[in-house]
Amino acid sequence: MKITYLIFLFSFTLSAQVTDELYPQQVGDIEFDQKLDDQNFKICDVKQTAQYYNFSKGFQYKGEKYEILKKFKENYNPKIVTTGGGSGYITIRFLINCEGKTGLFRVQEMDMNYMPTKFDEDNIKQLLAITKSLDGWLIGEYDGKKYDYYQYLTFKLNNYKLLEILP
Repeated sequence: MKITYLIFLFSFTLSAQVTDELYPQQVGDIEFDQKLDDQNFKICDVKQTAQYYNFSKGFQYKGEKYEILKKFKENYNPKIVTTGGGSGYITIRFLINCEGKTGLFRVQEMDMNYMPTKFDEDNIKQLLAITKSLDGWLIGEYDGKKYDYYQYLTFKLNNYKLLEILP
């Protein structure tokens, strides 16, 4: 009986260690990738990352969404490509750390039917560069504690012309 218990305890401990190594802390966590991410970007608390909507202030940017729209209107100059259409959604998801700095940018591309697609790389690079340049992100704070949090911007495009930025 003791041997069976010890074997069970050992296998449970081993599986718990493997699970911690294989899966992120939360569904949707962005794992650091040294090919894509800035080595100097600091994640303040790996175990407690919030989502932008967890804060009562709403949109977490100085000047709110109006300022973001303004920056994209001033800086996005779409390259119109005759092949491929360029209509659909490009989502850029990233992390804002407890210092208000951004990193871990990831891009997802979908057509108007929400199916994976590929957009022109120059237009994606432009949207990503403007997103990375946004420097008015507020620090996520709740009950006096500062948090890292995920944010995303989804760009609705029609022939690469920017129709809307979500959320």
